Amino acid sequence: MNLSRGCLYYQAVPVCELDLELMRQIDWLHLEYPFAGARMLRDLLRAKGYIVGRRHVATLMARMGIEALYRKRVTSRRNPEHPVFPYLLRHLVIEQPNHVWATDITYIPMRRGFVYLCAVLDWATRRVLAWCISNTLTSDFCIAALEDAIALYGTPQILNTDQGSQFTDAAFVALTRETHGIALSMDGKGCWRDNVFVERFWKTLKYEEVYLHAYDSVSEAKASIERYITFYNAQRPHSALGRRTPDMVYFSAPATEAA
Repeated sequence: MNLSRGCLYYQAVPVCELDLELMRQIDWLHLEYPFAGARMLRDLLRAKGYIVGRRHVATLMARMGIEALYRKRVTSRRNPEHPVFPYLLRHLVIEQPNHVWATDITYIPMRRGFVYLCAVLDWATRRVLAWCISNTLTSDFCIAALEDAIALYGTPQILNTDQGSQFTDAAFVALTRETHGIALSMDGKGCWRDNVFVERFWKTLKYEEVYLHAYDSVSEAKASIERYITFYNAQRPHSALGRRTPDMVYFSAPATEAA
């Protein structure tokens, strides 16, 4: 065809509308039934009228970065070459701000497409300290969220994460342990409750904000989520905090100094 190889490039294929709709349904079902794997989700989707197979559901779950939550050998999509750190919070009394932080990633659907959200929470006060949005599941936006939290609020003694490859990545581990001297704690195998406060925040965020809107762009998603997190921190009463807001508790209690 008289075409130079240098002029040909791979063109990324956008996710089709049907897959986007399936991913929205999978995200909703995953919040309601976190123990459901690809087979159960396939059956639940078929009950809703969607014709889909188990392998396609598994492919979409991998793209979204989610897995069934139950006791099994591996809890998240971790890199086997990366180190995994022990869970440090068992039987630990956590009552002061900046003693323990937690971070995690979730899938955010939009009208056309999707993004991922990483947030850093203070464990004792449930306050969202920093967050970042990305269209890829790489470690850079997790690092950015953690750096923002440290720049604004100092360093905690312990940072708790799951065993996902974003948090076992060498750059993330180096930032946490070597640069800032933070002890890194990771959820145990199959123990999704080890990071339950972040999981609860994801459910609150999605039911009270994300599922009520169909974001037309990434910038709209950022602006809307920012408004909600400001409301969540400053105005929304929290039952676990005696009907106080996370801001009230975070800024009124003496912070724990980093070890």
